[in-house]
Formats: sequence, C-alpha cells, structure tokens
Amino acid sequence: MSNFKKREEEFIEANTHWEIEKLYIDLALAKGKALTPVEKKFLRGLLCGFSPAEIASKVYESRSSSTVRVYLSNGLYKYIEDLVSNQAGYSVKVKNWSRVTYLLEKAGYKKKLLTIDLDSDRLITTKQNDANSFTLKQDSHLDLDEAADVSCFYGRETELALVKKYIIQDNCRLLVLWGMAGIGKTALAVKLAQEIQENFDYVIWRSLHLAPALETILSQIIQFLSPQQQINITDKSMNLACSQLIDCLRSYRCLIFLDHVDAILDNSYENQLGNFNIPDNNYRIQNTSDYSLPHIDYHHDYENYGDLIRRIGDSQHQSCLLLTIREKPSKIVDLEGKMLSVRCLQLTGLNQAENTKIFKNNALLEFTQKDIKKITNWYAGNPLLIKLVANIIHDFFDNSIQEFLAQNTLIFTDIRVILDEQFNRLSSIEKQIMYCIAVNPDLISLQTIESQILPSLPKQLLLQGIELLRRRSLVEKQASGFSLVPVLREYIIERLIEESWKFSTEKAGSLLITHAFLEKQLKNYIQESRLNMEN
Repeated sequence: MSNFKKREEEFIEANTHWEIEKLYIDLALAKGKALTPVEKKFLRGLLCGFSPAEIASKVYESRSSSTVRVYLSNGLYKYIEDLVSNQAGYSVKVKNWSRVTYLLEKAGYKKKLLTIDLDSDRLITTKQNDANSFTLKQDSHLDLDEAADVSCFYGRETELALVKKYIIQDNCRLLVLWGMAGIGKTALAVKLAQEIQENFDYVIWRSLHLAPALETILSQIIQFLSPQQQINITDKSMNLACSQLIDCLRSYRCLIFLDHVDAILDNSYENQLGNFNIPDNNYRIQNTSDYSLPHIDYHHDYENYGDLIRRIGDSQHQSCLLLTIREKPSKIVDLEGKMLSVRCLQLTGLNQAENTKIFKNNALLEFTQKDIKKITNWYAGNPLLIKLVANIIHDFFDNSIQEFLAQNTLIFTDIRVILDEQFNRLSSIEKQIMYCIAVNPDLISLQTIESQILPSLPKQLLLQGIELLRRRSLVEKQASGFSLVPVLREYIIERLIEESWKFSTEKAGSLLITHAFLEKQLKNYIQESRLNMEN
C-alpha cells in the first residue's frame, strides 16, 4: 500500500459523520491554498474525537504530542477560526482540540441521517447526534464531579493569573496552594480548572477529605486515563502503579487536583493537651519542659502519597499535579527548593472591595465602608470567616452590623470550631509560642521571645517552632518581629483565659484572684489592640 493511500485511510471514520470534502474545500479557502495531506489527517483525527496525544500515538507511535500540537496551533486551528468567524460574523477562538467538533457542528459540517418512519413510510432528516450526546463527548475528558461549586467567586485575579503562568507557560509539574483554613484554596483551584481545562487532554479532581487510600485514588485516575488497562493495585504493585500513572502523564497533558491534602497529614498532636503554663504578671512562661516538636509530614498510613507526589515533581512529563493544603509538608519544602518545576503559593485574605461583595451577596445592605474595613482587618480578609460573620449578622442581628460590633467579640461558634481544628494540631511548644505572641501588644522580636518569655527553651527549638507556625499560616513575619492576625490573637487570648480559669479552680482559692487579674489585663489588652488597629 502506498504511503499516500495509507495517509488517506487514517481516521477514515470521519467521512461517515462529517461533510469532509466540503470541509477540505472551505478550509482551503480560509487558508488560501489546499490543505496538506498531514493537515487533512489531523483534521480527521480531531473529528473522530481524538486528542492531540492520541493522534500522535496512532500516527507516529509516539507518546509526545508536541509535533501534533504545533501543527494544530500554527495551522488548522487558525483556518477553522477564520472559517467559523466569517460565518458567525464575530471572532471565534478554538482554544482547545475538544472545541473543534463543537464549532464545526454548529457551522453545519456534520452530516444528517435519513431514517424511515415505518408507520408512514416517510423519510425523516435527523441529526447524527443531538446536543446532549455531543456534550457528553466533549466532557468525556473531564472528571470534576468532586469539585466544589464556585458560582460565587470573589477576587483572586492576581493569584489566578500567577498560577496560570506557572502551569501553562512555565510547565510547572507540581503546584501547591497553601494557607490558613477558609482562605479560599479550593475555590481558587476550581476556578482555575474551569478557566484552563481546554489546555489539557484530561482534567481530574479528587478530594482527600475522607483520607482515601492511595490505591483507591490511583485506580480511579489510571482507569480514567487509560480505560483499557486492568487495574488491581496491591502494596507490592504500588510502585508499578505509580509508574503507570507517570507514563500516562507523559502520554497525555493532564491536570490533576488533589484537594484537602491536610487530611492525610500526621496529626498525632491533635487533642493532646500538652503542658499548659500560666504566664506570670510579666507574661513570662515559667515552665518549658515539653521540648518535643513535630514535623509536618504525612501520616504513616499515607506515606505512599508523599512518594507519589515526589515522583511527579521529580519526573519529566507534560502534566501538572495541583495540591491544596493548609500546611506545607517538609518533603514539599525540599522539592520546592530544588527545581523550578515545583511551585508553592501561599494565599492570603481578600481585600475590602472583595469582602464588600460578600456582604452584598448575603443581602446585608446597611453597612458603611468603615464597617467593612473594620471586619476585613479583624478577620484578615479570610473569605470563609467573612461569610460566617455575614451569616451571623443576617441570622442573629437582623442585618445590623452595628449590633454585631456591639457584642465586642470576634469569636462565635462556627469560627471557634474552625480555629480549634487548626490549633489542636499544634505541639505544646508551638502553643506556648502562640500564647506569648498573643499577649504582647506590639510586634515581638525573636530576641524578646528568647530572652524574656521562653528563656529555658533552646534557641534551635524556638526557631523550629516559629518556622512550623509560619508553614501552618498561623504566625506572620514582619520586618521588626512576629504577630498574629486579630481574630487569631483574640482566639488565643480567650483560650488563655479559659485555661487560666481551669487551672485556678484546681488550686487553692487564692489563685482565683490571679485569674481575675489576668482576665482583666487580657481583655483590656484586646480593647487597646482593636483601637490601635482602627486608628
């Protein structure tokens, strides 16, 4: 068989469903000359529903789709855009291979079938596929069922542009979005998936909120990417399965999301009371006998996740794995420092204008920008906490922000639950550091913590403790020292008052005076801190 005839027979199925000859002619007019045999072949492949990677595999028996992608971007996509734009009367962009069949069907190039109505012996003209079946085909490379609803999305234009650059331009293989609970990591990731999905052959979302075994996640992803493969993963075949996934990441351009990765981190310190130490009148901690410090790492039952994430970051491929997580594990920090293909982005709070939209969407109409500024500062622009506050104002204070502000407290039940969950993961030393930063009215330097508050704590452990707190997004570093965001500061002080009360009731009655004195001091400090922040 001649090479020409062989080329003509590749993806010949396209002739059955598409007006292929008419399409050749019209695209030639848009191009200004006849399509080449290679262009015709790639066009037929797209019309058959094949991705560039699948076309490369079938035509060149290669896992690399770069040649096909270049051919499409520099040629066919442009011709199709010109053809469809001329018909529509406005500019139309292809953007991605999966949009080609949609555009050409809308332009009328899909064949119609003649069927016979047996009752009347009439010929009926019907479309080969209705819109729903086409949508199914178009979305067959997307698996986003577990992704959250982000119909209400606020701000993040800068962060969204940055992560797009990391993934699309810089070919980042591993990207980590990290930050405090409620800061909007998942929402940003879903929005990203929606906006760049057309740049990928496959887009997959998996939530680790319920801590599924890696075997389950791997089986699902490999089966989705390569349905013909028989998957039966055991402990002994785990490395082979990881290699299979990486082969798929080389063959196809994939974007995979693992959400709530903190669910598989080691939380052995959670619910551990530790040694609570009451500060003296100078806020000096007297006892620091608990010197143990954790590492932010994967739980021992989920260490294989860490191995897979490392391999995806280390290996050469054309895909990207994106993680959302509250705390950066040590192994990811090590990867980030070694190569540009691994990136980490810490998310911070929304600004005043963006939080104004949250209040408007919660039907809170009576507020001033001064009110929004105050609440934005108090809650550090954390979108989840801001939404909870808006709900509290709506449900309990008849939409009156002034009544809410008059309560003179930032911590309500739902907010307390969120902060408890993160605080309870800390070791005793980390908690002691948080206490001493919270009760100091100004930015506190490392030297002050070391010499005046935790003098018996070895400096190495102090540095490690502060670094852990920064990687948990709980402590902010500024030029002259360390601080806490206001809502976290008040939460810590409330805990301090509660712990002091428990401690005083267990001792002699005279200690109740110490507790009352401490509580008064701390509450006065909260008021002064708020006033300073507002001025």
